[in-house]
Amino acid sequence: MRKKGDLPQKTCRACGRPFSWRRKWARDWDNVRFCSLRCRRTGAARGPARARGQQ
Repeated sequence: MRKKGDLPQKTCRACGRPFSWRRKWARDWDNVRFCSLRCRRTGAARGPARARGQQ
């Protein structure tokens, strides 16, 4: 069993926050871009928040 700190991480394209690997994403980890469904819905067209100058 792996520790949470050993799991791979990515940065969400919508909110810019880091998120860790989840078991449900095991088969599709290379294509995961957003940390949640909410970010996927609201941020897909906007791009990263930090790139727009917001925090």
